[in-house]
Amino acid sequence: MSITATELKQNLGKYLLLSATEDIFITRNGKVVSKLTSPFKDRTETAKSLFGILPDDMTLEEAREERLNRI
Repeated sequence: MSITATELKQNLGKYLLLSATEDIFITRNGKVVSKLTSPFKDRTETAKSLFGILPDDMTLEEAREERLNRI
């Protein structure tokens, strides 16, 4: 679910309850700026989906450098 920062401010309690069952993406000026999520949600499947996404010829350090240079 995606909501504006203003909507979050006006209905914080509602979205705190909803975040227990689904991720809430908060936008400002049409861009996602944050995510409200449950700390108890099982992230195993998400982590498993990330394994193997780096090319075989790229080291972890090279990937880290590339990511930092994008910011």
